[in-house]
Amino acid sequence: MKKVFSILLALMACVTLEARQVQFFAGQSERRLNGLFPILGGELSNSAATCIDDIDAVMPRMRQLGLNTVLVPAYWEFIEPIEGQFDFTLTDRVIDKARENDLKVIFLWFGAWKNSMSCYAPLWFKTDTKRFPRAMTKAGKPMEIASCFSEKVLEADNKAFGSFMRHLAEKDKGTGTVVMMQIENEIGMLEAARDHSPLAEKAYQSQIPRILWKTLGIQQPRTWQEHFGDDIYGEEKFMAYHYAKYVEQLAQTARSIYDMPLYVNAAMNSRGRLPGQYPSAGPLAHLIDFWHAGAPSIDLLAPDIYDTGFKGWAEQYALPNNPLFIPESRCCVNSGVRAMYAFGEHQALGFSPFAIDQAAPEETESVTRAYGLIRQCSMLNAQSSKPNASWGLLFDQQDKERIINDGQIVITCRHFFTLPWNPRATDGSEWPEGGAMLLKLATNEYLLAGSGIVVSFATAYEKAFEEEKVLGEDGFVVEGKKELTVDKKRFSGKRLGIASVDEVSVDSLGRLNYIRRENGDQDHQGRHARISCGEWKILHIKLYEY
Repeated sequence: MKKVFSILLALMACVTLEARQVQFFAGQSERRLNGLFPILGGELSNSAATCIDDIDAVMPRMRQLGLNTVLVPAYWEFIEPIEGQFDFTLTDRVIDKARENDLKVIFLWFGAWKNSMSCYAPLWFKTDTKRFPRAMTKAGKPMEIASCFSEKVLEADNKAFGSFMRHLAEKDKGTGTVVMMQIENEIGMLEAARDHSPLAEKAYQSQIPRILWKTLGIQQPRTWQEHFGDDIYGEEKFMAYHYAKYVEQLAQTARSIYDMPLYVNAAMNSRGRLPGQYPSAGPLAHLIDFWHAGAPSIDLLAPDIYDTGFKGWAEQYALPNNPLFIPESRCCVNSGVRAMYAFGEHQALGFSPFAIDQAAPEETESVTRAYGLIRQCSMLNAQSSKPNASWGLLFDQQDKERIINDGQIVITCRHFFTLPWNPRATDGSEWPEGGAMLLKLATNEYLLAGSGIVVSFATAYEKAFEEEKVLGEDGFVVEGKKELTVDKKRFSGKRLGIASVDEVSVDSLGRLNYIRRENGDQDHQGRHARISCGEWKILHIKLYEY
């Protein structure tokens, strides 16, 4: 039965995204989130918490970058270096330093698997392959991957994880520094769609659980082998269910000791690769039914987004029963605008660039600037009696425009470099991504927060009537480059004008504080509102009809 977590606003001190309630549904279970906070996160590189000195150095830096949450590995090999003997020195140091720097922590359990491999399992586990058998390819080659079909593997992993959770309960209960737990890391089978070890083969010859009959269209008992044969996508489904069953055991252990939100993360099935070429059977969007069936105690399936097509990957995971949380994303100059998009479009639970502790200043700057704006917008929502309607914008050189229909108002949103007078728009250079949150405050009143965006407004009638114009670098129509897209008829409707565009900040009470008026050249004489690439602003836009 799926347990749905509640995250209290108080955990994040003064930070709240929305006071709205989000429902999760799973079988007979339904619970509500009392509130969402924006996890303005950053994940540390894999070895960043393997010694005291590194932990002491990295935590103040994360606070300075504007994070409110740090995602930190918890390493099985350090926690149980000798079987049955546990050492939580590093765990305690992470929590202590997080508290000193007013940060929350999400621990990542690097247990039996990390990026598919069993590289963070302790040496006593790795060397005893008789007791802790490996997964195998179809040719019988053993992998550096523990078999999820082994009771002994599960028993050892679960024992260590349980000890870790008990220690967290003692160290952190009543304080709430640790706000969420990731179980394993990018779980999945490599070099083959499924495990072919003897234990796995036995399971493949067993009957498919009744809980999956409807999903698979099965009417009567059948084995996995009978149903799928050698189809690699069928084998991936088999493996996904059994990985999920394994994770469920750890999730139940966590629930029984220290109840907190639990999630699993997925390496994407990208670039046209086949199962086994990518980590087969992980918590991928096309396998969500198998993961929900096998691991009902897991609250979130979360994508690690490194490839192109950020919006498409995010959309696959932003589901009614799976709020979007992005625990890993490539840390780059575009990270900030991607965060703005995720929170604006999908009301994401959180966003976290990976290896932010190793990133260059120009990459972390975009994160810091974006997180500052998101914090302010969250204050606005926290003081509202109901959530503001919002949209996320994210553009690049190929995907330049989005049309939003808000009732009778048509909002045309574009990349800043679609404006012709910036030389980088046409000089052949690669465009940085532009992104923003667009919030509706009231009728004819919006807030635009982000970077590299230009937005114009029209009535639905005006938009249908308008002319498509080619503009020159001075912002006026190029002679002879005008085409009417509708019949030449007399205009008989209403237009929207820009009453004002003001740069503002938002204080802790959700009040807009005026900074400056963006008129004249700054709003192209009332034609649009814009934030140039490299600038990070919040614009308060008021419209009027004439």
